[in-house]
Amino acid sequence: MTPIYCSQKHENPAGSRFCHLCGEKIQPPEQNGAYQGKTLGDRYRVIRELGHGGFGRTYLAEDINRFNEPCVLKEFAPQAQGSYALQKAEELFEREAGVLYKLRHPQIPQFRELFRAQVDGKGRLFLVQDFVDGQTYHALLNDRRRQGQRFSEAEATQLLLQILPILAYIHQFGVIHRDISPDNLMLRRADALPVLIDFGGVKQVAAAVESQLASDPAHANSSAPGTRLGKIGYAPDEQMQMGVATPSSDLYALGVTVLVLLTGREPRDLLDANTLTWTWEREVSLSPHLAAVMHKLLAHRPHDRYQSARDVLQALTGVAPTVSYAPTQAPVNQVPTVYPSIAATQAATPPLVHAPLAVPHQQPSAGQSGQGRSGMSPVLIGLLILGVGLGSWGISTKLLGKQQSVKPTPSPIATAEPSPTSPEYSAAEEARKEALGKRRRSLGIDYTFFISLVNSTFYAEHNSLNGRSLSTGTEDEGLRTEWDQTADRLLSQLETLSVESRGKLGKYTQADRDRWSPVANRAFLSSRAFTDLVDARFFALFPNQREQNFINQPIGQVWYAIGADEIKAIQAGTALEKIVFDPGAYSKQVTGTLKPGEAKAFIASLTEGQLVRVSLQADSKVKLTIYPPTSSLPPLLKSSSERTWSNKLVKSGYYEFVLVSEASNAASYTFDVAADNVTAAPETPSPEPSSPPEDSPPLVPEITEAE
Repeated sequence: MTPIYCSQKHENPAGSRFCHLCGEKIQPPEQNGAYQGKTLGDRYRVIRELGHGGFGRTYLAEDINRFNEPCVLKEFAPQAQGSYALQKAEELFEREAGVLYKLRHPQIPQFRELFRAQVDGKGRLFLVQDFVDGQTYHALLNDRRRQGQRFSEAEATQLLLQILPILAYIHQFGVIHRDISPDNLMLRRADALPVLIDFGGVKQVAAAVESQLASDPAHANSSAPGTRLGKIGYAPDEQMQMGVATPSSDLYALGVTVLVLLTGREPRDLLDANTLTWTWEREVSLSPHLAAVMHKLLAHRPHDRYQSARDVLQALTGVAPTVSYAPTQAPVNQVPTVYPSIAATQAATPPLVHAPLAVPHQQPSAGQSGQGRSGMSPVLIGLLILGVGLGSWGISTKLLGKQQSVKPTPSPIATAEPSPTSPEYSAAEEARKEALGKRRRSLGIDYTFFISLVNSTFYAEHNSLNGRSLSTGTEDEGLRTEWDQTADRLLSQLETLSVESRGKLGKYTQADRDRWSPVANRAFLSSRAFTDLVDARFFALFPNQREQNFINQPIGQVWYAIGADEIKAIQAGTALEKIVFDPGAYSKQVTGTLKPGEAKAFIASLTEGQLVRVSLQADSKVKLTIYPPTSSLPPLLKSSSERTWSNKLVKSGYYEFVLVSEASNAASYTFDVAADNVTAAPETPSPEPSSPPEDSPPLVPEITEAE
């Protein structure tokens, strides 16, 4: 029978009334209360259900009063028993919703309103909040797991520095999240910021209801069995066993979340159940500084942990922060600055292209750690949070292409001493940034991907910076100019791609490579010949990437984009041509012109025992490769400057001839293939293979074969 799940996604046998792990009452599937297609409160049209649990259901809806803007409806349907319990629950819900409504932080979905609606003759309470478009960190981690990757220390540290200010902010109002995990952290697509979701709301109210009813002897039995909020493995024991939630329990869950991202392992695999000690150091090696912070975050006894998010921030940065965020005055779209992370000021391994944070290009040297950096007095420069997180000099709103009239605003966490005011950019620099932003948008290139690409390129060319973020002051004006020049150069290189392939930069995966292989093979082109076509264009654009392990770096996305264009060119017949001998002829001549970095493949069906002669008339920088019809045999020529080749063939099948131009100008060519004992060959061989030939290797850039 199909298992059923509580709101915490704990699996239970079919027919269970209460979760066997957390005790939550499970709502039977037939009582789903689905409102799909209905308009609630004369305003919110329900699109679909997003999730459900013992406290109610969550729906994706459209706000028809705001141009069908997407939003989230949280229905409050507590499992309280009896009229008193239900009345008390609704009173508390309204009170708690009022508290949550006052929370105004750019990395918390904004609570819009509370309304009551009549549905099927029953009064229902709904809370409306912003919809967050993005991926959960659980999904991001799964993407990396499939590629044998996980989050780096630099990314983990930066994530801590981006989430801790949120916790410091909510904790000052006595609000505890209670359910921090990779499932409840999202990378928002609009600005690549982490957002804390599944926030408070009905869970906070449910906990308050239970607490108040349990403390009232007259109604101690009025509510449903005690609910323990939090996920097994993430929430600490005092929360799971006794329902006690404090700021330190949120910090503990955040620590577990970071460990899972760093190791790719689940909490149960990292905690010794007998000794209650964490064993994560067998899975990942961290700098001594971060390791010490993690140990204290994950202490088993609450009083051994950090007691506030500010304490953790001070431990990470060496500066005592103070909360200075004014929740009732700050606009919803306010964007905070952040501390430069300890790890972000070091060199670090770049992440995969769908990573939430892009970091500098270099690998940390052995023994390098955050120690010695924590004593630095970090300057809160007026940068967008993405600029700092990506290790760049702080891309202005002009380059972002978003909120162009909005200046970065003060951080929710400020340093003990005031931050110096950064001077305004010169008119020339502002104009330069405006032009870059306009150009990127006109090319349809994803913002997050582009910043990752520019940063990885810039820091690879500036090893001496060790990945440090650039200031907005005059001392880094020259470096900012070089960063802009790097961005401009990359835009020119990306401009050579098709509109469609540019639009997908940052989203290509191994699945695309897998789809291309049978397409090329059905055209009787091997994977290695296809790779030559892609490499020709790629290395013409990025010659410094030869012999580099680039495919899982941001720049590897450009290789994929070129691959997408080349597949289309093969299907259109512009990148691949079949050589067919005319009746009674023993040779075939083809002519053409190759642009710089362009390649073209030719295939000819030849027979074992034939004597074949090949000649090429072209610029010396046009290279010739000849592949036999099986990958078990080596190339007959490989990127050769030779202009003639002849031999007797040892195998029948399609032979491939690849011309690659490394010339700086257009290069004309005349290519001749001659063979004895030629017989007429059909235009389309039969039968045509429906899948890649057995001897055809997968489509993988040659430089990645050693991965």
